[in-house]
Amino acid sequence: MTHWGPELREGGDVRFRLWAPDRQAVALEIDGRPSVDMVRDAEGWFSVSAPAPPGTRYRFRLDGDLAVPDPASRLQSGGVHGWSVIVDPSFAWSATEWSGRPWEEMVLMEVHVGTLGGFAGVRERLTAIAAMGITAIELMPVNAFGGTRNWGYDGVLPYAVAEAYGSPAELRTLVDTAHSLGLSVFLDVVYNHFGPDGNYLNAYASAFFHKDVDTPWGGAVAVDADPVHRFFVDNALMWLRDYRIDGLRFDAVHAIDNDGFLDRMAHEIRAALPNRHVHLVLENEKNDAERLVAGRFDAQWNDDFHNVLHVLLTGETSAYYRDFADRPTERLARCLKEGFIYQGEGSPNHDGKPRGKPSGMLPATAFVAFLQNHDQVGNRAMGERLIQLTDPNRLRAATALLLLGPQIPLLFMGEDEGSESPFLFFTDFHDKLADAVREGRRREFAGFDAFADERARARIPDPNARATFDASVPSPGPQAGEWRAFYRELLALRRVHIMPRLKGAVGLAGEVMANRAVKARWRMADGACLTMLIDLGDAPPPLPDEEGNLLYREGDRFAAWLTP
Repeated sequence: MTHWGPELREGGDVRFRLWAPDRQAVALEIDGRPSVDMVRDAEGWFSVSAPAPPGTRYRFRLDGDLAVPDPASRLQSGGVHGWSVIVDPSFAWSATEWSGRPWEEMVLMEVHVGTLGGFAGVRERLTAIAAMGITAIELMPVNAFGGTRNWGYDGVLPYAVAEAYGSPAELRTLVDTAHSLGLSVFLDVVYNHFGPDGNYLNAYASAFFHKDVDTPWGGAVAVDADPVHRFFVDNALMWLRDYRIDGLRFDAVHAIDNDGFLDRMAHEIRAALPNRHVHLVLENEKNDAERLVAGRFDAQWNDDFHNVLHVLLTGETSAYYRDFADRPTERLARCLKEGFIYQGEGSPNHDGKPRGKPSGMLPATAFVAFLQNHDQVGNRAMGERLIQLTDPNRLRAATALLLLGPQIPLLFMGEDEGSESPFLFFTDFHDKLADAVREGRRREFAGFDAFADERARARIPDPNARATFDASVPSPGPQAGEWRAFYRELLALRRVHIMPRLKGAVGLAGEVMANRAVKARWRMADGACLTMLIDLGDAPPPLPDEEGNLLYREGDRFAAWLTP
C-alpha cells in the first residue's frame, strides 16, 4: 500500500512520493539544491529519498516543464502555487490523558477560523466558549486554498493548513488548549471536489477524476481508484492522528455518490483509532439513513430541521424552502419524531424526484440540528442572521427547542451573543476567475423572489472584495448580555437533565396542536419521557400543562417537561 506525502525517516532522510501516471519523468526540486530524478514504478508512483530537515522547501518538476506542489503537502510557502514545506511532526502535548467525549455530550459551535483571527484568535475565545456550556468547536475547512480569504471549501491542498490561519504548530496548540478545557474539536473536510485555483492534479494524474461523470466542479473525484481512496482516507487519519482532531464532518457527500467509499473510509478510521471517541458526521442531501447504522457514521447534518423551522419563523418559501412551504407544521412534527422530513417523498426543489430514506428507527442523536450555520446564513445573498428575520420571542422558543431537544445541537459563531453581523460568501480570487465567481454568485439567486430582478442581484456583495470579508467578522449584538445568559441557562439544563439520558433516545410522537404549534415526545435512555410544546403562531394562547416536572418555559411559545 503506497501512501501520499513526505515520509520522515530516521537519520533526517525523507521519502518523497507522487502519483503521476500521466507523466514519464518527475524530478524532486529542493530549494537551493540540484534537482533529483525520481523513480517510476508500474502504477505511476514516483519516489526518491533525500535529506530534508523540517523547514525544507520542495516541489516536483514534471517532464522538465511544469513545477507543482506536493498534493499532500503539510504546509505551503508562497501560497498554493508555491513551495511545499517539510513540517516537524513532533509536539509537546499537555492534555495527554484526553481521549475525547461521548457523542451524546456534544453541543457544537461552528466557527470560521479566518474571521476570528486565525488559529491564535480562535484559541483566545475557547475559555469563553467552554464557559457558555459548548462542548465542541467545529472548524470550517482549514486546508490550503487560493488567496488569503475563503470559506475553505475551495481548498486544493487538503493536507496543508492555510498559511493565512497560522502554522501546523499553532493548530496543534489550539486543539491542545481546547482539550485542556474539556472541548472537543471537529473539522470540516471536503472530499467531493477541489477548488478552481491551484489544483494541478489533472496535469499529471487525470485518473484522479471521472471526466464522464459531471458535477458542478467538473469531473467527479474517482474515489473508486485505490490511489484516490488512499489520498482521502490518509488525509482523514492525518487530522485525527497528527492534530488529535476529535471528529470530522464530511462535506456534501451526495456529490461523491459512492456509498462504498464512505463505508470503507468509516471502517478504516474506526479500526485505526479504537481507543478514542472519534466522531464522523455527514452532510448528505440524500438523507441516507443507511449510512447512520452499523457503526458507520455517528450522525448527519439535518437540514430538514433548519429548513422547516426557517419557513415557520420567517415565512420564506423561495428556492429550496419550497420543499417545506406546504404543511410546515406537520413537517416539523415529523422531524421531531423521526429525524428526516423527506424519507422518500418527491421533492419540489429536485423536480419531484424522491429524496431520503426512512429514518424513524434511528436514535435522535443520529441527527445534528441547527437554526443557523455557515451555509444557511452565508448562502443568503446578504448574509443576514436569523435574529434579523424573525421576532425575538419566536427565536427564543426555537432556540429552546434546539438546545433542549434530543438531536445534537449546533450553533453558528456569534449566535449565542445575538450577533447581527452578516456572514457573507467571500473569496480572494483574481482576474477572470474573480469575475466568474462574482457573476456566478449573483446568478444563483435568480430563483429567490427578492432577487429575481437583475438590478436587485447587482446589490449582492462582491465575494472578492476585502470589505465583504471584513463585514463577516462577528461582533456581539446590542443585547449580547441577555442572549449569553439565555444560552447559558439552556445549556446548563441540557447538561444536567438531557445529556445523561440521551444515548438511545427515540421519538415517540409528533402531533400538530394548531397552526404552527407542535407537541413532541421522546423516550429517553433511562425510560423517562421528554415532552416539548412549541407554538410559533401569531397570537399563541397559554400553553397547556403536561404531566411531569417542568424543565423550562418560554412564555406562551415553548415549554418542556420530564416525566420519570
